[in-house]
Amino acid sequence: MSSVADSRIPVTILTGFLGSGKTTLLNRILREPNAYRIAVIENEFGEAGIDSEILLQNSAEQIIEMSNGCICCTVRGDLANALTDLERRRQAGTLKFDRVIIETTGLADPIPVAQTLFVEPGVHTAYLLDAVITVVDAKHAQSQLDQHQEAQEQVGFADRLLISKSDLVDAPSLEHLALRLATMNPRAAQSRVQFGQIDLAQVLDLRSFKLNTAIEIEPHFLSGEHHHQHADSVSSFVYRSEHALDEPTFNRLMDALIASHGPDLLRYKGVLNLSGRKNRVVFQGVHASIGVEEGPSWGPDERRATTLVFIGRDLPREVIEHGLAQCERRSAKTNAPISDNS
Repeated sequence: MSSVADSRIPVTILTGFLGSGKTTLLNRILREPNAYRIAVIENEFGEAGIDSEILLQNSAEQIIEMSNGCICCTVRGDLANALTDLERRRQAGTLKFDRVIIETTGLADPIPVAQTLFVEPGVHTAYLLDAVITVVDAKHAQSQLDQHQEAQEQVGFADRLLISKSDLVDAPSLEHLALRLATMNPRAAQSRVQFGQIDLAQVLDLRSFKLNTAIEIEPHFLSGEHHHQHADSVSSFVYRSEHALDEPTFNRLMDALIASHGPDLLRYKGVLNLSGRKNRVVFQGVHASIGVEEGPSWGPDERRATTLVFIGRDLPREVIEHGLAQCERRSAKTNAPISDNS
């Protein structure tokens, strides 16, 4: 490896379909007590990102959020600008980091992200692509690979595959998935990851990205040409409110939504302000699988607020928003002060 390559900042592209566990893994990396100083670039599909609120906030990390849709050819310039700005701040001494992790939206094709590190002026001289890591959801991967080109591209272009949620499937199903992944991408080593827990030696400093292999997969890789389009039926919307939600009403809403639209709910996640809860609640789900955990407490001067993003096919936005408004009204009624005339 040349001295120029040795001096460049290593970049890890962290990809995987919606809800596969990328953010959980990234949180694991950021929590690791090590000497790594990491700059994180986040990208979300839709009008606003949520992950910067879910991610562990650590002063040693710099999180840049790009919420203008999938990192594709149309926004590759924004990614190049973000990387260039990071390097400029590093050289000026206003920001210290020794590696970058780019977490893509679950609907991203990783090829344009990798292309940015080779074809954009000024980026290639400052950054070295270390590896493309793809997280695969063991429970939902088979249907995602059947239905979504993006999921196939993420697996096919990976240098390493991390299989998450293996505890949710039986051994024959897991073996069948591993065989399918190996058939799709025999180059990529496979590992299992549970709730983001994995030896970081399997994620960072792999030096496993090979340009010749990338060109074999995408002959126009170095020309910067690559065309990718999402299905028009996939959309997203964000719900924000500073009014508390009634928790039982919210749970009933989600049960009804899953019962009627579960297969089309590709991803939903956010931070909830629930009545009676001192802490914010982190809420995440894929199809019918929901995860809820208590997050940090609200600060004394912090406005309590709910922010939710829904991504899916032909989503009933008005129905969801009406249901959430009912959660607000129920909370206000339940927690209304008792008047003297009551």
